[in-house]
Amino acid sequence: MSLTWHKATDDPDAPEYIEVAFADDGAVHLRTSTDPENIVTTTRAKWDAFVLGVKAGEFDHFAGL
Repeated sequence: MSLTWHKATDDPDAPEYIEVAFADDGAVHLRTSTDPENIVTTTRAKWDAFVLGVKAGEFDHFAGL
């Protein structure tokens, strides 16, 4: 399966960042740039719920940890 990975940063000099790829079968894959072989996979529905939660501030208490 060929995936197109998208960086979760606009900073071309970022030393580490998360990448996300959306598969044709609906799976969503996540990895870090420093460990690209370690891939976490979830469903599109769970990804969409996570993104909505981030936008709603549900994870703000993790900032600064």
